[in-house]
Amino acid sequence: MTLFSKANSTPLGRVTPIETSSVHTVTGHSLHPPFPEGYEEIVLGMGCFWGVERLFWQVPGVYVTAAGYAGGETQNPTYQETCTGQTGHTEVVRVVYDPSATSLDTLLQIFWEQHDPTQGNRQGNDVGSQYRSAIFTTTDAQLIAAEKSANTYQKALDKAGRGAITTEIKPLNTFYYAEAYHQQYLNKNPGGYCGLKGTGVTCPIG
Repeated sequence: MTLFSKANSTPLGRVTPIETSSVHTVTGHSLHPPFPEGYEEIVLGMGCFWGVERLFWQVPGVYVTAAGYAGGETQNPTYQETCTGQTGHTEVVRVVYDPSATSLDTLLQIFWEQHDPTQGNRQGNDVGSQYRSAIFTTTDAQLIAAEKSANTYQKALDKAGRGAITTEIKPLNTFYYAEAYHQQYLNKNPGGYCGLKGTGVTCPIG
């Protein structure tokens, strides 16, 4: 049974993390810290996390990816709770990468170009706050770079006659892992759903 706060109907969640996978089915690396020294992580929301995770595990220099939830209030939320739109979370992917092998600009360029960051609480046919566009940073340098890249991409979108970016950009509070069956879903189910679709506008960074 899900418990809710009487004040705002936000699911309270649980103290114990929900069960998830331990090893990435593609890279063979652990989904959980500690990660190699010197590696960095950034957490990205681009709609349904299945396609987003596949997108980034293919990038050279990315060590491991994991599907999860971030940006909300509920502790250790379930998928069902997140889908109510009441937890405040959005579906995200944790991207752990080797900065000597791939740059943050490369990851941000992929982020901007491979989804539509102007749609607010939706991504294509996926509607709800859990599908909103988001960048959750883990260092001050990442935050600065993310905000700068958003400004740069907005100029490109303006030139193309597209709308305003609605992407949430802020430091990561807590990343919560999604259930095991969501982890590397499109590796386990190659014909599964993927709603990723970009604007067709190039992001001139990097």
